[in-house]
Amino acid sequence: MGKKRRRTLRLLKDAFKTAGADKIFSGYILWFFISAVPIWLWEPNINTYQDSLWFCFASATTIGYGDVSAVTLFGRIITVFLSIYSIGVVAIFTAVVASFFTDIARLKASDSAREFSDDLEHLSELSKEELEQLSQRIKEYQKKNH
Repeated sequence: MGKKRRRTLRLLKDAFKTAGADKIFSGYILWFFISAVPIWLWEPNINTYQDSLWFCFASATTIGYGDVSAVTLFGRIITVFLSIYSIGVVAIFTAVVASFFTDIARLKASDSAREFSDDLEHLSELSKEELEQLSQRIKEYQKKNH
């Protein structure tokens, strides 16, 4: 894995921590495995813990294959909570990732604006090549925004 990719993954991990999403995901994983236990114990058509995990996965992803289903009131209530929690976790995941990429784009634009401002402040110190590059950047900016 490249250095840039590792840095991006580290920043994304930090974004999840900052947003508190890491705790939400940890809680979700815990709830997922714990909720499989009563489903396995109380649902008559689910005979193994693995089948219960499969049922929880199908419910959590809202796929609902139908090969197993909850028939008891308690099993259905747990399934409802698992499904709602799953939808919320997916929404939070999506929001954090979208916010992360928006922040990166904003930082790049800010760095670019700072660099441009610095060039303008030191215009008299720029070489002919640097002035030509600055002129080209301005032309590209005008094309994008007109």
